[in-house]
Amino acid sequence: MIITAQGLAWGIPLLKLLAALLLLLAFAMLAQRRLLTLIHLLAWQGVVLAAGTALVALLTGQTELWFSAALTLGLKAILIPTVLHRLLRRLQVHGDVEAVLNIPLTLLAGIALVIFAFSLAAPITALTDTVTRGMVGIALAAVLLAFLMMITRRKAISQVVGFLAIDNGLFFAATSATLGMPMIVELGVALDALIGFVILGVFFFQIRETFDSMDLQNLEHIREE
Repeated sequence: MIITAQGLAWGIPLLKLLAALLLLLAFAMLAQRRLLTLIHLLAWQGVVLAAGTALVALLTGQTELWFSAALTLGLKAILIPTVLHRLLRRLQVHGDVEAVLNIPLTLLAGIALVIFAFSLAAPITALTDTVTRGMVGIALAAVLLAFLMMITRRKAISQVVGFLAIDNGLFFAATSATLGMPMIVELGVALDALIGFVILGVFFFQIRETFDSMDLQNLEHIREE
């Protein structure tokens, strides 16, 4: 794959801007209390991922990445958020996201994780001479922020959003940091995410029917009993 000098001049800064937007959205999701807004932010992450994949396709000339960008837009930005909206309505889940930590402490922990992510990625980026090596740290930071959101939220739906955000971070690392990956790998990742999402959807309904609530603290009460 060959990137022209003109492509490097405008394409790489734009790709870095999309990476910054992905990290900003990860912080916004970490600070968000409302479930509906959380799903909207997840959809915007899908839009950023699709735009990044399309940009890589334009820069490298890999036609299969255009299909990947369309698949990402349809799956991560439209289909999954739409299904989550319908789950909220069917399960009658309302109100704010219940967090283990308050928002300021969670954001401070997020900043610490971002610093840790860039420190961890520094030896990896030093081993490569690609123009997108800086994306590894951003993608790792987005993954760690999503993981932090998972462990600091009590409602199952918000934790599933965190799981999907982790998948988004890994997908961004695979496409942007390496300037593309084989189509069979992308389809496998998308299929795994979709299967996991379906399984977790069934899990939602089982929790709702058993406890009449989506708060995972109910599972802890069972363990204590």
